Amino acid sequence: MNVNKKPLYTSRDLYNRGFEESAPGSFPFRRGPYKTMYTQRPWTIRQYAGFSTADETNAFYRKALNAGQKGLSVAFDLATHRGYDSDHPRVEGDVGKSGVAIDTVEDMIRLFDGIPLDEVSVSMTMNGAVLPVMACFIVAAEEQGVSQEQLAGTIQNDILKEFMVRNTYIYPPAPSMTIVSDIMAFTHRKMPRFNSISVSGYHMQEAGATPLQELAFTIADGLAYLDAARAAGLHVDDVAPRVSFFFAIGMDFLTEVAKLRAARELWATLVRERFNPENEKSLLLRMHCQTSGWSLTAQDPLNNVVRTTIEALAGVFGGTQSLHTNSYDEALSLPTDAAARIARNTQLILQNETGLCQFIDPFAGSYAIESLTADMVSEALEIIREVDALGGMVRAIEQGMPQRRIQESAASRQAVIDSGDEVIVGMNTYRSDDAPELDVFDVDNKKVLVQQKKKLERIRSQRDPEAVRRGLDAVMEVARGDHPAGSLLETMVDVARARATLGEMSVALEDIWGRHRAGQSTVTGAYRKSYQNKTEFMELVGEVEAFAHREGRRPRMLVVKLGQDGHDRGARIVAAAFADIGFDVDLGPLFLTPAEAARQAMENDVHVVGVSTLAGAHKTLIPALIEELKKEGAGDIAVVAGGVIPEKDSEWLKNNGVLEIFGPGAGILSAARSVLQCIAVRGTGETDR
Repeated sequence: MNVNKKPLYTSRDLYNRGFEESAPGSFPFRRGPYKTMYTQRPWTIRQYAGFSTADETNAFYRKALNAGQKGLSVAFDLATHRGYDSDHPRVEGDVGKSGVAIDTVEDMIRLFDGIPLDEVSVSMTMNGAVLPVMACFIVAAEEQGVSQEQLAGTIQNDILKEFMVRNTYIYPPAPSMTIVSDIMAFTHRKMPRFNSISVSGYHMQEAGATPLQELAFTIADGLAYLDAARAAGLHVDDVAPRVSFFFAIGMDFLTEVAKLRAARELWATLVRERFNPENEKSLLLRMHCQTSGWSLTAQDPLNNVVRTTIEALAGVFGGTQSLHTNSYDEALSLPTDAAARIARNTQLILQNETGLCQFIDPFAGSYAIESLTADMVSEALEIIREVDALGGMVRAIEQGMPQRRIQESAASRQAVIDSGDEVIVGMNTYRSDDAPELDVFDVDNKKVLVQQKKKLERIRSQRDPEAVRRGLDAVMEVARGDHPAGSLLETMVDVARARATLGEMSVALEDIWGRHRAGQSTVTGAYRKSYQNKTEFMELVGEVEAFAHREGRRPRMLVVKLGQDGHDRGARIVAAAFADIGFDVDLGPLFLTPAEAARQAMENDVHVVGVSTLAGAHKTLIPALIEELKKEGAGDIAVVAGGVIPEKDSEWLKNNGVLEIFGPGAGILSAARSVLQCIAVRGTGETDR
């Protein structure tokens, strides 16, 4: 679902909409939340980063702060997100790969060593394990001599979008919302400078949502959190002034500018209408923005410098309060130091060399921008009313409405790109044969794993086990409701002081609430619609039909994610596209171990397993899958892989049994043909197993 755009806008478009001039810092805040915007202080440069160990990430942070960065934004590894200690058998390939590993207070102390937490604001992207992470952060600050009242920053604490798209949830929706309101209440009482939630649309757009869908579902999520706070006995003015938002900025330049302006107007209007706040600050939508990761291409990656600059400009023209600019190499790996420096300098150049900070909302009054903003407001309201009719955002998510809409948009978008109807320079058109080869950043997962295990052993041997047990019992009592006025975060802080690990704190809640497992579904039809009557597509459909006639069944494929990587846009698109082509496709549940994936492949009697990977664990988990298949006598099942896999890793994986590698931007039709050939090479799959 996109906003309809016209090639020409005139004054009549504004007149027909009853356009009224408004001022920055005044309701409905379309032109910005503050009167002076960047003329007195530019947006905050807040680069999101975290990798490997706390010590290595700390060195990166200190270097970035010395180079002009104004705030920190912490990326945690997937084991931490999912509430597992680094020595848990389910996370062997994930530790330190796509963020920093945090198991204990000691890790958090090292993460911020030499960084004054009473002066530097810290944003933490954490949702599933938000309670133990916040607890460890608070205790680490205490031991640095910084009180809770002095801490400034933001915790994401946005669990609804995890159930929609990102999937780093732990507990079921109802208790997860209890955690959200608990943190809101705690920070209201004890952390006046800290934002208790950052409502995130970013991951929706990365998962395939259109800008309009991102806008509508994000605002609907924010309203749901205010409802939860009210149900917990908090007044809107206790919470709303410290709710922030996080949006993606893609390549649809004018639409993205309009989206940010519309977001402020929607939030101010709906909060006033539904919650009747007394404090005007409750109406202000303050935002962080990040340039798109999905728009980055692995092909001709230096083009990404241009893409990121354009997206950053849209964020600035839209009036963001802080900004992260992606590095040009992030379609291949974590950013190298050189790429991260260019990304940070992009913002410094915009702030210091362009004169942009001399103007407040310079696009105001533009026929096109004002018309698009008005359209975004009205069409997003339609979606929000649809959510309301389903019983609110929690009920809509339980019924799968936003997930389904986003999956449909993702599949449709990818189909038009693969068919060449949408041009991506350097990827599907204007390709270069002499693009420079890039150095890629590689984390030695095995080294990090060994280090984290040793740290955990040392902490467990030195602490008071009885104090830990009492603390965890207290956490479980509050989670059970034995102490209705008790605070989950407060009890977590107490047990973190006793040196309980992140995994132990998470399991204490899991023992009461269970661990959530979402079902998987596939939206089909987009590829068949986009490619209808195109020769290449119909020829491939014919080849699949011929295979089915020859072998007595269709080629069967299991598409899986291994480890704790929940980013499933690619897996869903591949499953949908291959089904449209004529394959029988099974989409495996998230968070499989290699052994579980091998077992499912055998039970489903598939010809091929396709592994979708984005989190850098491919060199650990995919060879383990191949070994599990061999161990079970199913070595004839072919294994292929796709996703963020650097070229140097592709050769290594092929030498270790992977038949084909499909990197970012690989065409679906050529991939499907290659998979069909892999199946033919391995035979029909009819063995004595």
